[in-house]
Amino acid sequence: MDESLNLGRIIDRHADRDAIALVGLDLDGHATEHSFGEIDTRADALARGLLARGLVPGERVALLGVNSVAYVVSLLGIVRAGLVAVPVNFKLPPAIVEYILGDSGARLVLCDDARAAQVPAALPHILFGSPEFAALPQPGPFEAFEPDARDLALILYTSGSTGRPKGVLLSHASHRWVVRTRQAATPLADERVLIAAPLYHMNALALILLTLASHAPAVLLPQFQAAAYIRAIARYRCTWLTAVPPMIAMMLRERELLAQTDLGSVRVVRMGSAPVSPSLLEQIHKLLPNARVINAFGTTEGGPVVFGPHPEGLPTPTQAVGAAHPAVQMRLIDERGQPADEGVLELKSPGLMLGYHQRPELSPLTSDGFYVTGDVFRRDAQGFYTFVGRRDDMFVSGGENLYPGEIEKALERHPAVQQASVVPVPDDIKGTKPVAFVVPRPGHVVPSEEDLKAFSLTQLAAYEHPRRIWFVDALPLAATQKIDRRALTEDALQRLAGAHH
Repeated sequence: MDESLNLGRIIDRHADRDAIALVGLDLDGHATEHSFGEIDTRADALARGLLARGLVPGERVALLGVNSVAYVVSLLGIVRAGLVAVPVNFKLPPAIVEYILGDSGARLVLCDDARAAQVPAALPHILFGSPEFAALPQPGPFEAFEPDARDLALILYTSGSTGRPKGVLLSHASHRWVVRTRQAATPLADERVLIAAPLYHMNALALILLTLASHAPAVLLPQFQAAAYIRAIARYRCTWLTAVPPMIAMMLRERELLAQTDLGSVRVVRMGSAPVSPSLLEQIHKLLPNARVINAFGTTEGGPVVFGPHPEGLPTPTQAVGAAHPAVQMRLIDERGQPADEGVLELKSPGLMLGYHQRPELSPLTSDGFYVTGDVFRRDAQGFYTFVGRRDDMFVSGGENLYPGEIEKALERHPAVQQASVVPVPDDIKGTKPVAFVVPRPGHVVPSEEDLKAFSLTQLAAYEHPRRIWFVDALPLAATQKIDRRALTEDALQRLAGAHH
């Protein structure tokens, strides 16, 4: 096989070029089908066209838009040309989008109509679906740029909880390793994958590259919308989903639609960004009776290949993310800087980033080359790892370290709790104390605040239990689709201030 080292050339040219690679759906259910041959040919033509515009390898081209087939083709074409793709999170505030476009040094933006207004006037942009976009590709054979070990394919910006987003530099080599390693572990050839998570995130981006490399069909939604997602599963008999807990919660609200829809085709749900609580697991099994749930973990900086099945074939405990992947070195470091069975995960693998763009002062790598994730894990006697919480989310209350994730898990063990989020608020005596926001589970009697507090004391140390619990319809999501803890903290402070007047 004439394998190129270019990340954009992962479609196997010897496999069936007429097989369907992508079904592009809009939220109303209009579909277009695209073969592997068509995607491959279009990506080559786009690569030629970008270079014909005078762009030179190493220069950046930004992508700004919802998921679409044009977005995927553009991503492959940019990377094949030796240019660097910068997928931008369009949900960020306009000033931050402008900062990312400027910081990355983007020379051109490919965007959809709804996002065009976010592009600064001085920066050239081309709209997907416009006559200019149709005229951009130059058909004909194309030899992909052959990268060296450190040549960049992608810059992904991580919206840190504080400060400006950081551009994560990802090489062709690191990401091809990710794709090939996952391909070996996850045979997708017989699966139909549904993608609704945004392609500007590592989760969906790594998945679309994996499906293309695996010659597996993917169904692509512009963004997650519960009813459209449920209909897409049924219509295309999708077998493989990737989800975050809020998506499942939103699907469960579509009761009428679920009652008349068969979701029995789903065999795998890969859950990212937060571990699955026992109550959520029970609901996933009700929703998707034939699916097994995999708790996934990955970071933009360290890639999605971190954990895997146990080397001796032991079953992974429900809450665990797996055992150490054989190709990844890892260690847990406690607060004293010592190796321990509970601590911050540090890892080293061929999937690591090269560093942060123009931020030499930020060194997330240790002197011996391990990436410090900032995520706290616990390792059991069998070698299984369980996520405890973000070191950044940890707060100290009366001298005790509290991890919101541990308290949330305990609250979610209550049958009437769908989802919980815990944040710290100031306390005169303890410095800070935990309070909780809880989304009640449909069809259950909502417990009183006192009852739920009493329940939490049966599950937690006394110092961990939430001092106030408020019931809400939904938890606010940040642009990353994770729970917006800052918004919850502000909400908590307002409620507490209101209570004092």
